[in-house]
Parts: sequence; structure tokens; C-alpha cells
Amino acid sequence: MTPKADKAEVGSKITRADLEAKLTEIDAELSDTGEAIKPTATAIGIGALVLILIVAFILGRRKGQQRSTVVEVRRL
Repeated sequence: MTPKADKAEVGSKITRADLEAKLTEIDAELSDTGEAIKPTATAIGIGALVLILIVAFILGRRKGQQRSTVVEVRRL
């Protein structure tokens, strides 16, 4: 620790009000950040879901074409 930090710790005590004020400040910043990110996160989530559905459809379609049975009907 620096000598200045030692003097600050000795001279002042941290009170409950100081802790509550700092935690309230941090909570407010996090709330603002969360609200700002919400639309972007929603758009990214929807885009990822659509991409997953498209990939699953294409892979399922390929699998179905590979396993499809061809039935040949002959008349005698």
C-alpha cells in the first residue's frame, strides 16, 4: 500500500450509509446498462433461433432424401 492509502484508512471510517450509497450507485448503473442492452440481446436471440431452425430444416431434409425408399411398380 502507498503511504497515502494508509493515512486515508486510519483517518476515516466507512459507515453503513457510505456502503449503501455506493451499492445504490452501482445498482443504478447496472440497471441502466441492462435496459440499454435488452433490445440488442432480444434481436440476437431471435436471429440465433431462426438460424438454428434453418440449419435443422436443411439437415433434416438431406437426411430424408438419403433414406427415402424408391418403390418400383411393374405390371406383368
